[in-house]
Amino acid sequence: MNSGRLWAAVSAAIALLMNGVYLWLVHHDGNSPAIWFVAGLAVAALLAGYGALRTARGRRPALIASAVLQLGLGLAGILTIGFPIILGGLLAIIAASRTASTPSTTPATTAIDRR
Repeated sequence: MNSGRLWAAVSAAIALLMNGVYLWLVHHDGNSPAIWFVAGLAVAALLAGYGALRTARGRRPALIASAVLQLGLGLAGILTIGFPIILGGLLAIIAASRTASTPSTTPATTAIDRR
């Protein structure tokens, strides 16, 4: 798993876990969650999960978008749950950089290379 897939999967797991922690904390305090924060973390987790797929097209842009979302949301929540979210964003950046240096081995590209 040298292509950054592991880092992308860990980034997705962190986003999902922190979404759950956020919902638990808000419920515990008796408040209602900010839907934009929950939705943003969910989208970031989906994008990072997509970036962890080996045959997915556009893995790098999906991981970069996930990283931007996680870094922004992590900064918004830096006083409470932001640090792990920022860590997830940094892992998505690492995964995107490792994805860019690895050539794709999908069946379509290998068929083109054989011509």
